[in-house]
Amino acid sequence: MPQVTVDGLSINYDVQGEGDPLLLVPYLSADHACYAFQLPAYTEHFSCIAVDLPGSGESDKPQEPCSTEAYADQLAGFLGAIGVERAHVAGVSLGAAVGLHLAARHPERVRTLSLHSAWDHTDAYVRTCVELWRFAAGASPTVADAVIEAIFPFCFTPEMYVERPDYAQALADFVRGRPAQSLEAFMWQSDGVLAHDARDALGKIEAPTLVTFGAHDLVTSTRFAEPLTGAIANSELVVFEHLSHAGLHEDPEAFNNASLEFLLR
Repeated sequence: MPQVTVDGLSINYDVQGEGDPLLLVPYLSADHACYAFQLPAYTEHFSCIAVDLPGSGESDKPQEPCSTEAYADQLAGFLGAIGVERAHVAGVSLGAAVGLHLAARHPERVRTLSLHSAWDHTDAYVRTCVELWRFAAGASPTVADAVIEAIFPFCFTPEMYVERPDYAQALADFVRGRPAQSLEAFMWQSDGVLAHDARDALGKIEAPTLVTFGAHDLVTSTRFAEPLTGAIANSELVVFEHLSHAGLHEDPEAFNNASLEFLLR
């Protein structure tokens, strides 16, 4: 897979499809492959650039403290380094938090913005959840174990576990099959989640923006809908009534249809 150096960091990425560039930014602990269920649909229309954020996958881990602002600056440099002047940008959870700052700090780089399971700032409930995940990561044999046992239940509905146990197991196997993230890198990356605050950035976002939530999401619930859509001038909201935090995995068809409807429009 290709890699490019940005500010002394090696950033790993994958490109599939043809058309306008679409930058896909992953969530906490995940690498570029977290968009595996989106690529078959997205690549029919776009050149999909799925990236490993520094600290995950096969990208380098910076030495300075993690922040969603720093990630945004790194991705702006990444786009320049691979020769992409302007791209559609889509992110889930941490990826959406990074997307907020990317669109605000580097508006010339962002054609449209898709924010899935986003939040404007880390409130007391998000902080409590992340601290729980950090505790689990420290007590688990691997970060993958912590993701599956402690983070997954916040990402999927009970119905998926009960009615589709084979699918839940397949998702767990998928996580275990990806490049391992070290505990140090997970703690470093989750520091950035805990520190996230984009409230002052929202009014600077100019790109047409899609905001989606799962109605059953507890972590980044629809309590964040109004702060985001109320502050981002050209934004629209979609709520998946049957999904939780990781709708892109639980129901890829519904997620892909809604996100593509926006992107193609």
